[in-house]
Amino acid sequence: MIKVSVLYPAGADTKFDMDYYCKSHMPMVQQKLGAACKKVAVEHGMAGGAPGAPPTYIAMGHLYFDSVGDFETAFTPHATTILADIPNYTNAKPVIQISEVKL
Repeated sequence: MIKVSVLYPAGADTKFDMDYYCKSHMPMVQQKLGAACKKVAVEHGMAGGAPGAPPTYIAMGHLYFDSVGDFETAFTPHATTILADIPNYTNAKPVIQISEVKL
C-alpha cells in the first residue's frame, strides 16, 4: 500500500480553512478518485517537536492506494480540477510525498 501525503507548511501569513478542506475539498477528491482511493485521513497541526514550538505543517491530507500506478491512474484525469480548488482553502504551497506504508 502507498500513501500520498499533501503537507501544508505553517507560516505567519498562512491561511487554512479546515472546515472547507474537510467538508468540501476532501469529499470532492474522494469522489473523483473513486474506489482506487482506499482511505483518507486529515490532520491539523497543533505544535512542533519542542515545547511551545509552532507546527511545521498547519494541515496534512493523506490518501491511500494499493500502488503508485493506481494513484496515477485515478488522479491524472482529475488533477486540474483538484489542484484548482486549493486557493479555496489555503494560500500555502503544498508539499507532496508518496510513501510506501510498512506498518
